[in-house]
Amino acid sequence: MPSVLSDTALIFSRYARQTLHSRFQILFGVLMPLLYLLFFGPLLSDLPLASQGDSWQVLVPGLLLQLGLFGALFSGFAIIIEKQFGVVERMRVTPVSRLALLLGRVLRDAVLFVFQAVLLVLAAEVMGLRAPLGGILIGFVFVFAVTLSLAALSYALALKVSEPYEFGPVINAVSMPSMLLSGLMLPMTLAPGWLDVLSHFMPFRYLVDAMRAAYVGDYTGTAMLYGGLMALALVLGSVTVGTRVFRRAGA
Repeated sequence: MPSVLSDTALIFSRYARQTLHSRFQILFGVLMPLLYLLFFGPLLSDLPLASQGDSWQVLVPGLLLQLGLFGALFSGFAIIIEKQFGVVERMRVTPVSRLALLLGRVLRDAVLFVFQAVLLVLAAEVMGLRAPLGGILIGFVFVFAVTLSLAALSYALALKVSEPYEFGPVINAVSMPSMLLSGLMLPMTLAPGWLDVLSHFMPFRYLVDAMRAAYVGDYTGTAMLYGGLMALALVLGSVTVGTRVFRRAGA
């Protein structure tokens, strides 16, 4: 275990330094959610969202998870490029733990997207968001969990493909239904009955509901319970799958 921790810290620091040298990567990732915040948020002010909180308490949690969803799912592109330049091949001959090779990468991604989430929340506060500090912090925990989970699966998929054109369609096929059926933009309770029922088969629905509950100060309801359990299951399952793929690939 000490070896895994030290190896993870080593890999994390390597990729963290790369990220710090790319301010474009840090700031550009938050651009799309920020545009939604600026141009989509005001459209929600007249919708019947009283049971969900005000329009910002509904929209901002969804945008935070959107940030983690799309950003983490496309993280695997980096390892495809590394394979093409021989970086992965060189790592195969090192004694670094295969688990650490995964954890170091996904932890860098999780920290990056939480930082971007902080920037987004600060912008939302300026525009009118009013949410309890505890709810905001819980939201960051969910962003961290979603990023950790999806980045692990993204890297695992990236190790299985050889070209970016094979990777992109799969990610798009996963990300779009996930966004539409999880209620990132609007609560699924506003949807027709059949669509609301269908959305319950989408794991991210429970995370979105939990974050919205946190943003109105409801920390002990069923939404928070189901969201927390789903986040934990996603993290454990995704890291397990990712670790197995890394070990088999020898990356």
